[in-house]
Amino acid sequence: MRKLLDLVNEVAGIMYVGGILSHIVLGATVGSPDAQTALTVYTYKELSAYILILPGLGLKILCDLTLYFGYGVRDRWMKVKLALIAFLSINAFGFLVPMMPELRAMAEAALPGNHLPDAFHDLEGREALVGMSNALPLVCEILLGSLKPRLWGAPRSA
Repeated sequence: MRKLLDLVNEVAGIMYVGGILSHIVLGATVGSPDAQTALTVYTYKELSAYILILPGLGLKILCDLTLYFGYGVRDRWMKVKLALIAFLSINAFGFLVPMMPELRAMAEAALPGNHLPDAFHDLEGREALVGMSNALPLVCEILLGSLKPRLWGAPRSA
């Protein structure tokens, strides 16, 4: 059962990180879009958030909590990893995902004149900042889960 949990955790990480990386690449590739391009980009970003990022994050949380409570993995690396996942979850569910439908709706509303309003660009900038704030916690969470290091002189597990 533990091997299956590790497999699900691996797939969850691929879904979560892959979805995030696709958002980054798409944002860097498109630059300052017109309304039609913005609508296409934010439709994709919203759908990939619902299909890849949120389910991947949810599975990662489920796997980590199962390791912590079900398998007794209580090492310090796991506690830090859980704190980082909590931060990433708050950013995802509280900020990033709610911005996607709003950005898509603004782009759709701008189609007739094909001019995106300043409010769109302001929200797009906020989305980029919140997304960037995930970079270091995400890298640390992945490293902790992969390397499982001893932290702060923690005793070695038997």
